[in-house]
Amino acid sequence: MSTSATSAAVEVNAVHRRYGGPHGFEAVRGVSFEVRRGELFALLGTNGAGKTSTMELVAGFSRPQAGEVRVLGHDPERDRAAVRPRVGIMLQEGGFPPDLTVAETVAMWAGTLTDPRPAGEALELVDLSDRASVRVRQLSGGERRRLDLALAVLGRPAVLLLDEPTTGLDPESRRNAWTMVRSLLADGVTVLLTTHYLHEAQELADRLAIMHGGVVVAAGSPAEIVAGHPARITFRLPGGVTPELLPPLPGARPESTAVAAGQPMTIRTDALQATLTELLSWAHRHEVELAGLEARPASLEEAFLAVADHDNPMEVRA
Repeated sequence: MSTSATSAAVEVNAVHRRYGGPHGFEAVRGVSFEVRRGELFALLGTNGAGKTSTMELVAGFSRPQAGEVRVLGHDPERDRAAVRPRVGIMLQEGGFPPDLTVAETVAMWAGTLTDPRPAGEALELVDLSDRASVRVRQLSGGERRRLDLALAVLGRPAVLLLDEPTTGLDPESRRNAWTMVRSLLADGVTVLLTTHYLHEAQELADRLAIMHGGVVVAAGSPAEIVAGHPARITFRLPGGVTPELLPPLPGARPESTAVAAGQPMTIRTDALQATLTELLSWAHRHEVELAGLEARPASLEEAFLAVADHDNPMEVRA
């Protein structure tokens, strides 16, 4: 990979990961991406896309069958002693001893680190200070995720690996987690994140990759990925007005759906303002009411669904 060590904190180059021997299931099939220092890079994907398998390779839990991974210039599996003190990891399952209190759990984890944050500071970051004396088994699922996050940042990591960090959190806790991640980014921490929440990725990510079927099918900034997808205009025509009476609409795509009068109609367009202007002008001239009119720009959700609708990931990437 051509990127220098000074600009990339994480480098993943053509990695493959297979389960079940040489003829088993290949979960990751030639994935490549880089995470620049100080940025948040999000991995998105359908269920079984290979996100967690890729994250485990970056964490150094196993070696790829082919390709290479570098974290801060080191092989994370072979050079574990050099990498682990500088990396914080939050997995989907924490596996805490259930009879320890929250404070005891943090103290136990801090004992494995060279320069941990004070326990109180870590718990305050995730709004768990008032639960310090509570046993882990008494925590809710969302509180356990927040404890996972506290331990991930306890060692003041240079690189933070977050696998579905806000799953199970209520909206307020999710917003608080976003605020904490943004503060870490402002301090220069590099973050690699997997998430099912598309709004979360669009809010936080500097760049992202969408995986499907073990390969990366789209990569770039959220704006770059969204740019290739159409906006939507939806409305209902009144009785007696059929879709065939609509004028030619600039930017409208041929696959726009036309339905019976009185039913919702969707127009997909690559020129939202021009299409909407012509549509409204036509409606004004002909005194036609467009009931339930709604115009939405292209979104990351559109891009993601376009990927999810394809059975063959290689067709999407092509």
